[in-house]
Amino acid sequence: MAGMDAFIDRLNPDMYVVTAVAGGERAGCLVGFASQCSMKPVRFVVWLSELNHTFRVARDADVLAVHLLTREQLGLAELFGGRTGDETDKFQGVRLREAYGGALVLEDVPAWFVGRIVTRVGGGDHIGFVLDPVEWGGRKPSEEGEEPLLRLSDALTIDPGHPVD
Repeated sequence: MAGMDAFIDRLNPDMYVVTAVAGGERAGCLVGFASQCSMKPVRFVVWLSELNHTFRVARDADVLAVHLLTREQLGLAELFGGRTGDETDKFQGVRLREAYGGALVLEDVPAWFVGRIVTRVGGGDHIGFVLDPVEWGGRKPSEEGEEPLLRLSDALTIDPGHPVD
């Protein structure tokens, strides 16, 4: 696997916060495994670890909200990536609103969408939630241009709220 590690170490994907609501519970986590996975129809997949609280809530949800963060929002990334919802209410003190299907949207992010869960697929220790976007929004870029998005390399100092293995 050393060759594959060398390949993976070169990747620097965008990071996302994914939120889920089901059965009276709300959850959210920092996600690095996500991508558009279809053009027609547009589909997006987010991969959630089977070990974390967000996965347990998401498996009973109808929709998920996916949020982009800027590099300046490392504190928000630390909140959703470095703590577990089993012990912490990650939403306390965070500006949010309800969107399509009861999804929770973080208000201070540059862009977000809510997706209806179309299917779930296995992929090792993560489950992919394939989403059909149904609502989206965010801030318009300022005249100075787009804010740099939070990438994996920006979040390397965050210790996961749940163990990786």
